[in-house]
Amino acid sequence: MAGTAGSGKSTTLVSLVEHLNRNSDKHIVTLEDPIEYVYAPRRCLIHQREVGRHVSSFQAGLRAALRESPDVILLGEMRDRETIAAALTAAETGHLVLSTIHSASAAMAIDRIIDVFSEHQQTQVRYQLANVLRAIVTQTMLPSPKPPGRVVAFERVNVTAAVSTKIRENRTHQIETEIQRGRAEGMVPFELSLADLAKQRLLSSEVAAGASRDPSFFAQLLREA
Repeated sequence: MAGTAGSGKSTTLVSLVEHLNRNSDKHIVTLEDPIEYVYAPRRCLIHQREVGRHVSSFQAGLRAALRESPDVILLGEMRDRETIAAALTAAETGHLVLSTIHSASAAMAIDRIIDVFSEHQQTQVRYQLANVLRAIVTQTMLPSPKPPGRVVAFERVNVTAAVSTKIRENRTHQIETEIQRGRAEGMVPFELSLADLAKQRLLSSEVAAGASRDPSFFAQLLREA
């Protein structure tokens, strides 16, 4: 999950874990700072760890979690190089890792992950990320036409072979084009989410246009039936 502060990333992660909790039989370990929501076990076995209380850091908690044979690891936030490196290692060993990062778009999230590493490590990290990353959802909260309500606009990137290649070859600036082309593969461009909200009158056209990263693409989508 990517987004700026206050964009609802944590709430979306809670919803994802609750969906697993109600619909699958999994072992889930969460690492949070702080714990904001306490899960009631349903079908899943859920162990929640709080940084500073149960574990000394995210990376120490990840190392300990890997010894517990989890199916899913929820990492509250990828803040630093050590935590990101541990998350990549966990994903490489077959665990589903859910996490958040402060970023305004999928491409920026990928660049931020890579840029925390030293230059001589970045090629290796690009290959790791290209191999393990499955999806990025970026979301933002925008003012509803009915104050004080807010609505969520989002972007969803499925890491297809084309996206994976662009990560590996350091061409993340081209990912936006893949998102716009990949609607048949489940991609949701940010402008499409904005246009849908505007068409449903859940968001004013002016606010949607102002939030758009590509105004001409947004205008095209808004005109579509």
